[in-house]
Amino acid sequence: MDVAERLVNAARDGDARAIARLISLIEDADPLLPDVMRLLPSPAKTPYVVGLTGAPGVGKSTTTSALIAHWRGKGARVAVLAVDPSSPFTGGALLGDRVRMQSHATDSAVFIRSMASRGQLGGLAAATPQAIRVLEAAGFDLVLVETVGVGQAEVDIAAAADTTVVLFGPGMGDGVQAAKAGLLEIADILVVNKADREGADDAVRELRRMISMASTRAPGEWRPPVVRAVAVAEGGVGELVEAIEKHRGWLASSGEGGRRRLARAAHDIAVLALAMLTRDLGLRADDPRLAALAARVASGDLDVYAAARAIVSP
Repeated sequence: MDVAERLVNAARDGDARAIARLISLIEDADPLLPDVMRLLPSPAKTPYVVGLTGAPGVGKSTTTSALIAHWRGKGARVAVLAVDPSSPFTGGALLGDRVRMQSHATDSAVFIRSMASRGQLGGLAAATPQAIRVLEAAGFDLVLVETVGVGQAEVDIAAAADTTVVLFGPGMGDGVQAAKAGLLEIADILVVNKADREGADDAVRELRRMISMASTRAPGEWRPPVVRAVAVAEGGVGELVEAIEKHRGWLASSGEGGRRRLARAAHDIAVLALAMLTRDLGLRADDPRLAALAARVASGDLDVYAAARAIVSP
């Protein structure tokens, strides 16, 4: 039995170290990866993927921890992928998430992993969809994806999640930025966290006003609810879970869930194909070819499309 097969078999049996090792192979674009993906079994059940996004400091990790506690209380196995904005995956990055979720760190039915965004502007690490596939094969019931708080570029979560939860603080500036970033368009559920603080009522009213001003929805179409929460005390988490379950039911009854999963598969293929093309071209940020072409574009000697074609078809 080769390394890939041993790791896949161990991960399927719930071995946390094997799961972590497989995700590391994904992050590193290891040569074993094609064999790993081929060997991953089709899951008996597909985990429900919930994405949590929002500006830094709104309490994404605290809310994630509260959701873990709720679903573990129901006996569910829960995995968390926390996308770190700064550095490649290190012990330090993982430690940060384990400090915030330390009450779950020793629970064998909870898997928590930090991943580096590695410059991805959409808030998600390029490896995140494949990591979800590993967690799917490992038999988790729910996967929570907590994304980088990078503002206007943070919309890729909608391509990876079944339900997208967008969190806001009590300040009205969050609402204005939400409109600019397009977060209202990708949100299935809106949460005003730290709702015990001044300004929370204004934030709720403003978000509801923005939703009402959005394009008219067809009969039966999902209308994002605005939920109040005080995640540090787990207040409002029950209401948030209820909203997630209601959205889950709507996805199933309307057929939108199947459409989203097809769109997710297409997105994952496109992202992987682009990554393969970049790798095959040997293109790196410090590539001298890129520097030479950039100088010509900057000087007006070459247009950007011609430069791109020169890279793809030298």
